[in-house]
Amino acid sequence: MFTGIIEAVGSLRKIERRGDDIRLTVASGKLDLSDVKLGDSIATNGVCLTVVEQMADGYVADISAETVALTGFAHYQVGQKVNLEKAVTPTTRLGGHMVSGHVDGVASVDDRQYRGKAIEFWLTPPKGLARYIAHKGSITIDGVSLTVNEVDGERFRLTIVPHTASETTLIDLKAGDRVNIEVDLIARHLERLLSFSQSEENPAKESKVTMDLLARSGFLR
Repeated sequence: MFTGIIEAVGSLRKIERRGDDIRLTVASGKLDLSDVKLGDSIATNGVCLTVVEQMADGYVADISAETVALTGFAHYQVGQKVNLEKAVTPTTRLGGHMVSGHVDGVASVDDRQYRGKAIEFWLTPPKGLARYIAHKGSITIDGVSLTVNEVDGERFRLTIVPHTASETTLIDLKAGDRVNIEVDLIARHLERLLSFSQSEENPAKESKVTMDLLARSGFLR
């Protein structure tokens, strides 16, 4: 589990193709690796990767064919910058939102504009994901926890404040780029929960349980 608060910007030192899979060597930049051990997870541009080899200034991780297909790693090149975040611990501040590191797909950047010192982006998500993206809801872009500021059909707008831009790879994004996105975990779980409200066994009971849960969660006011 991660928070979407980026700890460092690293870069891809080596990309080794192994059939449909990839073995990745990441230069970790200023990320503190002193408490990282083999088997630990590091979110790399939003993708939860397991450390299989360590070095003083980086790590090696394997990416499966399924992950390659759902993320931008299929098109990444050596030298590309990546956002890095270590997995949370019981004492970690949850400054962003709950992020699993399981990317849902790749969105396209449609437009980039400055509003004051902030940067505004309009993005279009892959087909089928727009229903999980809500105004003022949370979304993860290349591992960065962000708030959705506007929704227009399937497209959505993000506003990146100067600090976030300078501490992540988002400052380099431009129209035409593609980014890894992970939608809000709560939205996915609610969809699954609501799908059972029409249970053939006892739809009335299932619906009441669902509504009670939603009310206690604060989604119904």
